[in-house]
Amino acid sequence: MRFALEDLFAEVPAEQVAEARAFYRARVAGRGPASFEELEAVRARRSAPPAADPPAEEMAEAAGAHVPVRVFLPSGGAPLGVHLDIHGGGFYMDTAAHGDVRNRALAEALNSVVVSVDYRLAPEHPWPAAPDDCETAALWLAEQAEDRFGTSRLTIGGSSAGATLALATLLRLRDRSSQDAPSGPDDAVPASRWGDAVSRPANMIGRFTGAALQFGTYDMSALTPAGRRIADEYFIEAYVGHVPARDRVLPDISPLYADLTGLPPALLVIGAEDVLLEDNLTLAGRLSAAGNDVELHLYPAASHGFTGHPTALAATALAGIGSWLRERLSA
Repeated sequence: MRFALEDLFAEVPAEQVAEARAFYRARVAGRGPASFEELEAVRARRSAPPAADPPAEEMAEAAGAHVPVRVFLPSGGAPLGVHLDIHGGGFYMDTAAHGDVRNRALAEALNSVVVSVDYRLAPEHPWPAAPDDCETAALWLAEQAEDRFGTSRLTIGGSSAGATLALATLLRLRDRSSQDAPSGPDDAVPASRWGDAVSRPANMIGRFTGAALQFGTYDMSALTPAGRRIADEYFIEAYVGHVPARDRVLPDISPLYADLTGLPPALLVIGAEDVLLEDNLTLAGRLSAAGNDVELHLYPAASHGFTGHPTALAATALAGIGSWLRERLSA
């Protein structure tokens, strides 16, 4: 059997690949902050996010907890579904508001509600603060989407750290659904746990019909070759530096080590020049081996974060993600 990385490449026009190669040759290679002092300096230099038009509706809703979310409604009538977006930024940078313009456009393209969660950032709020907040937002949607938006069909996605958190959120929901499954005929968890007015469906993971995961980090234990490539990055110290190395195989931190059965269909998007390529290829194999529906979109000449770069290749990848999500929201 012949197997080469090129066999996995997404089909894209040759001129887009050439343009991307030229873009990355001319681009100064960057790196993330290497200390808290550098992180503070980078945060201070960040410009205010551009305002979306119409602006996002801000709310702080949750099931059993509170987390700020930003909600974008489509203008084309009844939404097909709701997409939960989890922003990237190494667990220690960025905000939901910085994705407002992108998420406003996504809501229109999908004819769906887009909800972005403003999770707490490390190192001020290390693990498990971020996945706690993302789980809260996902629970809120599983409980309230039908009443608030007229649809219970959900998808989830994120890029970089956001992809990691999206997968961790799905694992939490799957495990919570199993633990909370009622033994009686009433398809709800005990009211005493969630408040007298709350009646939650037991199968919360079943509400999510797809997960679009862009270049996530799935091993922070440094036990795999892929994990060792990023072991010295400050974002890991900021996010899980308080967790002993032996415990960083917890699925909530490193989803690569999880039991991956029973998850919704997943789209993995990664660039061939990404330092996280091997990590993502390994996850794709494990998801498939666990019996899940998995698609891998591998783009030549692309580095980490490439869907946020001004290239035609990025536009093609984003169009593919949008098409994939629309199928999952309208099926």
